[in-house]
Amino acid sequence: STAHAQATRTWVSGVGDDVNPCSRTAPCKTFAGAISKTAAGGEINCLDTGAFGAVTITKSMTISCQAGTAGILAPGTNGVIVNAAATDYVYLKGLDIEGVGVGGTGLNGVRVISAGFVHIEDCIIRNFRGAAPNGFGIQLQPTAGLTFVVSRTTLFNNGTGSTGGGLQVSPTGGVASGTIDKTVFNRNVNGLIGDGFGGGAGMNVTLRDSTINGSPSNGVLLTSVNLSSFMVDHSTIANNATGIATQNAGAFVRVGSSTITGSGTATSGAGILSYGNNQINGNGADTIPSAVPGGLH
Repeated sequence: STAHAQATRTWVSGVGDDVNPCSRTAPCKTFAGAISKTAAGGEINCLDTGAFGAVTITKSMTISCQAGTAGILAPGTNGVIVNAAATDYVYLKGLDIEGVGVGGTGLNGVRVISAGFVHIEDCIIRNFRGAAPNGFGIQLQPTAGLTFVVSRTTLFNNGTGSTGGGLQVSPTGGVASGTIDKTVFNRNVNGLIGDGFGGGAGMNVTLRDSTINGSPSNGVLLTSVNLSSFMVDHSTIANNATGIATQNAGAFVRVGSSTITGSGTATSGAGILSYGNNQINGNGADTIPSAVPGGLH
């Protein structure tokens, strides 16, 4: 039979069918069914609420769902895998990605292996509690340089034991650079983790206007032998075992206009530097980091 041409825009619906062409009048049932019928650089939209299944993205692609809950249930697996070319972009918006229950067996909500640019916006990612090295709401492990944005997203109850957490940046090649803004990390084992031991050349990440709360390990943890930098700005780090921690000589976290409170220890590690305009109080130990050289500008 004659093959159907891939469409620039396709559609999924809770009452769709993957044998359909994924048009607006004949939508597909799952993201996996729609992606094979969507051209590179195209977009998948949701007509209504539904459970649309886990998906692997191997090309430039937008999945944008604002018509209702766009659910991805991922017991024992990853919700979304991004394994595209180093020049491709991937945009995810309006997804509810679930590792299935408070003891969820899901591995990672979104796992990025390769892409040029990844943008995650208005998503809820929760209950990914697979054993190490998994158990992250978002795991960014690019094999080459990656630029990313995470915006207006909630990461809840990810990680298990003492490992995993809300979001991990751990490049295996190149430099991972990105921003995280207006994002809530709640009750993850660790909130935001930077791991510089994956073989990459370093990290440069800014966290702004965000909240990291209730982590039984670290709110922010950066470990690296390569030069890696986190900037924490206008954010609240509250009620964690340790608010912000660095390990190894290449790891630096600079903090400004932020609140660190309610934690067992406010900060731990020589690589934490303050702009001198933070509120660090009400912790078991109100450890005060060193000043950023040059101070405020």
